Amino acid sequence: MSIGEFIITNFNDFISYTGFANATVGNLIMIVTGAFFIWLAIKKDFEPLLLVPIGLGIILGNIPFRADAGLEIGLYEDNSVLNIFYQGVRQGWYPPLVFLGIGAMTDFSALIANPKLILIGAAAQFGIFGAYMIALLLGFEPNQAAGIAIIGGADGPTAIFLSSKLSPNLMGAIAVCAYSYMALVPVIQPFVMRLLTTNKERLIKMKPGRQVSQTERILFPIIGLLLTTFLVPSGLPLLGMLFFGNLLKESGKTSRLAKTATTSLNDIVVVLLGLTVGCSTQASEFLTLNTIKIFALGAFAFIIATASGVLFVKLMNLFLPRNNKINPLIGNAGVSAVPMAARISNNIGLEYDRHNFLLMHAMGPNVAGVIGSAVAAGTLLGFLS
Repeated sequence: MSIGEFIITNFNDFISYTGFANATVGNLIMIVTGAFFIWLAIKKDFEPLLLVPIGLGIILGNIPFRADAGLEIGLYEDNSVLNIFYQGVRQGWYPPLVFLGIGAMTDFSALIANPKLILIGAAAQFGIFGAYMIALLLGFEPNQAAGIAIIGGADGPTAIFLSSKLSPNLMGAIAVCAYSYMALVPVIQPFVMRLLTTNKERLIKMKPGRQVSQTERILFPIIGLLLTTFLVPSGLPLLGMLFFGNLLKESGKTSRLAKTATTSLNDIVVVLLGLTVGCSTQASEFLTLNTIKIFALGAFAFIIATASGVLFVKLMNLFLPRNNKINPLIGNAGVSAVPMAARISNNIGLEYDRHNFLLMHAMGPNVAGVIGSAVAAGTLLGFLS
């Protein structure tokens, strides 16, 4: 072979490896989608800590290359760097670590001071089980339906954990859907809250919660761990790490560990989780009819969860004394999007009475929703695994 032929042959081989030669319309659609996520995060300030890594991951996961090249660079290629990172999602390592950070940064005082607020967090989980039944009717297998339904809890790590165990083939779509709706909490929830409440109900002022002692705050994660994991042992990875993180915070003796769990460790996990979840959305797997169904079911589950929380508060008020009513606007906080949902409760309340601060009251059902979604995930995992 002459030098000229050698150069031409190698140049043609090089061209065949490039993204230009291997790109599909699906790749381009997903790259635009990833750019849109980044735009929402930066321009609209929609959960940038989540959407920037996911958006860049979507772009990264859809850079086209020859699958038969043996370059070991793709997410699903053994021994590639991305594949090693992806094992944290696939094997369910990242979600418990996220729950460790959530527990270490969460103050359960509002819930301890007013324990009946945990019922609101439980009521919001109706969105999960309602979506589960609808998913079955749409033809999804029980395991797939469970992974999709957990989106209604507005808890991305829980959705990833459950789908990695029950429906790994749908995990990319489920994870992106869950995080997308978490970011859209300020868009979706206010409409439902206004629709289901009257002006009189929105003006209800709640009594300040009692002071919670340090002993109560220390005992809560221990008692909470025992009660929830004895009920649903399959939720142990999430619930165990959640309450462990909270004990680190409340003990008063492990502040360094609590700080690490909420800062550097949490940041590293969120970066790897968001990036690899985004990378898992290859066009060939993501751009399907099932993905459209998942996004529709996710929206349905999220709306039902919000409505269930609000309506349950209205039901509770029928049995509560006049001077101890609960403002139904905090019912939306029963989903586990902490503290976004609680801030929505507070902001809507201030629109109707600028002196009616609901944030601390809403944090009760909000943190109860974190526990509730983990219990719901453990319940589904126990029944279906």
